[in-house]
Amino acid sequence: MADPAEIAPTDLRNIGLFGALSDDVLGYLAGIVTIVTPEVGAAVFREGEEGSAMYVVLAGEMEITKKSRAGVDARVAVLGPGDWFGEMSIVDIQPRSATVRALASGRLICITASDLDALYRHDVRAYSIIVLNLARELSRRLRVADGILADLIANVVESYLAKRPVGT
Repeated sequence: MADPAEIAPTDLRNIGLFGALSDDVLGYLAGIVTIVTPEVGAAVFREGEEGSAMYVVLAGEMEITKKSRAGVDARVAVLGPGDWFGEMSIVDIQPRSATVRALASGRLICITASDLDALYRHDVRAYSIIVLNLARELSRRLRVADGILADLIANVVESYLAKRPVGT
């Protein structure tokens, strides 16, 4: 699954995670990250596994699923080029919160916690920019999840009230 093929700094330039980084830093990152090429249907990682890496989609589509309390796999998202996933295990050092599978042949950048540590030691400003970009995306995702949760609660309450007998 790991591919020693090189990645060019230009491959990173238009990805939001690397926004505002200099050519020097993009070159440095291109030299330390690994490329992963999952087969269609293959899991990049599974919910509950330990994790210390995140992934950026260069090509392909990745499906994120999460098990419900009833044990049903629910699709949470489908990600494509420029999107990233797996950062939660780096941020909170907890087991993977979801399973990610390749829906289409993919090419992913694997960024480990060690890679981020190396970047911190190389250029603390660049490291800070990446952490800020991660925080912005996590905040955006939380806002979306909050909206979905609010809609779900409103629909459940509305459904409950509609089923109540008149006069109760």
